[in-house]
Amino acid sequence: MRQKTRAILIISIAATLCLDLTAAQSTLPRPPSVSTQKERPTDPEAELRTGTALTREGKFEEAIPHLLAARGHVQEEYAASFNLALCYQGTGRYQQSVDILENLRANGHNTSAVNNLLAQAYIGAAQPEKAFSSFQQAAALAPTDEKIYVFIADACTDHKQYELGLRIVNVGIRNLPSSARLYYERAMFLARLDRFEEAKPDFEHAATLAPDSDIAYLARAEESLFQDDVPAAVRTAREGLSKGYHDYVLQDLLAEVLIHGGAVPGQPEFSEARFLLESSVAQKPGYSTAQIALGKLYLIEDRPKDAVIHLEIGRRLEPQNPAVYTNLANAYRRLGDEQKARKMLSQLKELLQNGNRSGP
Repeated sequence: MRQKTRAILIISIAATLCLDLTAAQSTLPRPPSVSTQKERPTDPEAELRTGTALTREGKFEEAIPHLLAARGHVQEEYAASFNLALCYQGTGRYQQSVDILENLRANGHNTSAVNNLLAQAYIGAAQPEKAFSSFQQAAALAPTDEKIYVFIADACTDHKQYELGLRIVNVGIRNLPSSARLYYERAMFLARLDRFEEAKPDFEHAATLAPDSDIAYLARAEESLFQDDVPAAVRTAREGLSKGYHDYVLQDLLAEVLIHGGAVPGQPEFSEARFLLESSVAQKPGYSTAQIALGKLYLIEDRPKDAVIHLEIGRRLEPQNPAVYTNLANAYRRLGDEQKARKMLSQLKELLQNGNRSGP
């Protein structure tokens, strides 16, 4: 069955809100000296505004050069550095993100937003204990901010740190005992850890706490999937979507169930799955599960060029996922690019060998 991950972060809403506030203070550029103008013909404040706008749109790779040009030369150094850390994280350069955020924290910015993003960066950098320490600082500074727990839990999901995710949502539930989303997150972590009997009450409690919400439909649909009741999952997901809950995870869930159920090109179910996945990635470009699923769907439709676009995004977001490499090799081979196809298979072989070496 499909990989049931929710996207972490790629665009952290807490971070974006924080940057909106700080960047708004940067609209008046600081007049540079004559010598500075000669050294830097571009306007650093304009570079910051451009970089911030691109970051907000999720165009991290494009934003990085602008933020690098701004950093060190603008009034709002915090905004430039925070945005840059977010972009490095969004492009998988977790250690570079860690370095910037640690520097911010050491220089007067020991805030919940910085610690929140730093925890996510440490998760990406495979340093779970440092991640938990940063999370604790973020939660201590803003214990009732649900987004802190949700964003860091999503990062744990993306990087398959399920035990860490469970620790984090347990703290969240202690501080926010009426949060339907946190009960849903805990149910998902327990289910992924093959503790479904423990997960069931949390799925049901999440639906009870928010009975007419996207969380309720997600909880019921996921519970049905873990019980292998595919028809019930399809009914629940469709009902939620029909009521206007166009959640990107719910859309991906239904699409993947339809594909796994045997939908093929030419059937209404296949067209529905395509529409749902395209909508899901449009809502959340950093949601790796939907990006990979859409790439696979385009391969089924014999659209290898389109498939490569989404599978490469998926590979950047989930570099440890073997399925990405096999599908990319298939897509490149159909495009006649044997060199890239062999490269994907070589990287897959290396990934599997490393996995075997690190296994029990």
